[in-house]
Amino acid sequence: MRKDKLFSFFYILPILVVTVILFVFPLVYSVYISFTNLSLFHFFKYSFIGIENYILIFKYGYFNTLLINTLIWTLGSLITMMALGFFLALILNQRDLKGKSIFYAILILPWAFPGFISLLIWQGLWVDPYGMMNRLILPLLHLPPVNSLTSTKDAWIELIVTNDWLSFPYFMTVFYSALQSIPRELYEIAELDGASTFQKFFRITLPSLKRTIAFVFITSFVFTWNNFYPIFVLTGGGPGISTETFIVYAYEEAFDYNNFALAAAWSNISTLIIIILAIIVIKYTHILDNIAG
Repeated sequence: MRKDKLFSFFYILPILVVTVILFVFPLVYSVYISFTNLSLFHFFKYSFIGIENYILIFKYGYFNTLLINTLIWTLGSLITMMALGFFLALILNQRDLKGKSIFYAILILPWAFPGFISLLIWQGLWVDPYGMMNRLILPLLHLPPVNSLTSTKDAWIELIVTNDWLSFPYFMTVFYSALQSIPRELYEIAELDGASTFQKFFRITLPSLKRTIAFVFITSFVFTWNNFYPIFVLTGGGPGISTETFIVYAYEEAFDYNNFALAAAWSNISTLIIIILAIIVIKYTHILDNIAG
């Protein structure tokens, strides 16, 4: 029996090794250096300074600003991306939609471009007043121009719209696949009973997609919270620090100011907050019950 257990252990050994190297060690090392004064100046001879970095973070007065910015970025992007993806998936799921395959191929085009290249192109599109968005598209829609260099509101609009364009194909594809799995017979029976379109949506479609929505929400919340490139490329956290999130600020501390210990402390605080939020969401919404049930 012991030999069988020992033999079984070797099957999961590669996974354990990879997990320790790629996940556990970086996390433990990040926590460790956050209690030191490791920087470019003390790179080879750093010392233990306790919780001084964490005290400095709250003394700066940036913590509340960065927390609010991170929540705006995460929820603003996530809500609009999920809504847009869900809406387009509902259109694609129509049986009598002509040219569905062409429509679908066009909609997933953002996935065909490398993310960093797409961001550079979008950066050019948003330039005020010469970019195409301010020169052609916004005037065509009778909307005011967007200038992220001078306006915080405009900077958030630029970031969230660009992030929506980059990410909506994922949500559309996941929701479309889930919609395809709903038996058509349910809708046909509902039609025989005289159910309206809204009744079919709220009594068949939404309940059938609970698990998919729960899964997409949890995984995308964590990913968007830590999504670094759109903010770094488009606004650089500006104007001032009005669009900086925890991750962007930690990057600047590490690679602009070479203060690696303080950057690790910011990263650890960001990780701790997202763990607390995840526990609250899981405990009070029972969202995992929809996945496991």
